[in-house]
Amino acid sequence: MFLPKYPENPSPPSAYVHTPTEPAPARRPAPQISISTGAVVAVLVGGVVLTALLAAVAVAAISVAVAAVVLRSMLRDQRRR
Repeated sequence: MFLPKYPENPSPPSAYVHTPTEPAPARRPAPQISISTGAVVAVLVGGVVLTALLAAVAVAAISVAVAAVVLRSMLRDQRRR
């Protein structure tokens, strides 16, 4: 009674018929990229140098901030006297 009714032809004919017009163009392989040891060394040295410069700038900024706090404290003591 509650069983589904299936069509007699389970695969109806498709309305779209695929007809290839042209073959797909052949893909060319990607060129090989060779990385020399000199390039790797140059990138590593560049990274180390940039990291060292960033650390130097950070240390200089911290020292300037500390000097500013010390000078401000000294000037505040001068005004009180």
